[in-house]
Amino acid sequence: MSDFTLRTVQLSDAAAISEIYRWYVENTAVSYEYAAPDEKEFQRRITATLERFPYIVAEDESGILGYAYAGAFNTRMAASWCAEVSIYVARCQRGRGIGRALYERLEEILKGLNFQTLVAKVACCEREYDEYLTDDSIKFHAACGYEDAGTVKNCGYKFGHWYGLKMMEKYIGNHPSPVDETVPFSKSDI
Repeated sequence: MSDFTLRTVQLSDAAAISEIYRWYVENTAVSYEYAAPDEKEFQRRITATLERFPYIVAEDESGILGYAYAGAFNTRMAASWCAEVSIYVARCQRGRGIGRALYERLEEILKGLNFQTLVAKVACCEREYDEYLTDDSIKFHAACGYEDAGTVKNCGYKFGHWYGLKMMEKYIGNHPSPVDETVPFSKSDI
């Protein structure tokens, strides 16, 4: 039994979420953002995400430990059944199973909304050692059942280095034809 709980994000979580994310923005190439968004910007992002996609947090008595959310992989209609997923766990909370629990719940919700494929865009580099990026995220996604779907090399520049994005995909549906429409998270009872 885990010592944390999962729930849908609330706007009041924005400050804690922004602090978790700030470390990744300022210290790693995991995020391609140069400046960490503030609480108000996170509230805007949360509101926009929840219209169509799930956004969940893990918490315990000390507060928010991590979060995961989905978004549009592509805005074209034919890609409506594919979602892009993102996850961030507080640096001091890694190794507790929080990330896996967040992704399992996120995938369960997305499957219930009729999504078929999930894609994670994971930062990567061609250098053997990089002080701003490890292959931990690639290993994490692989352990969660995501498979390599290709790499876009040298598409991001941060900290004086070029980074790529490894596309990792996971099927959560059986891709029927015809396929029912996806259900917006805001209109679901999940």
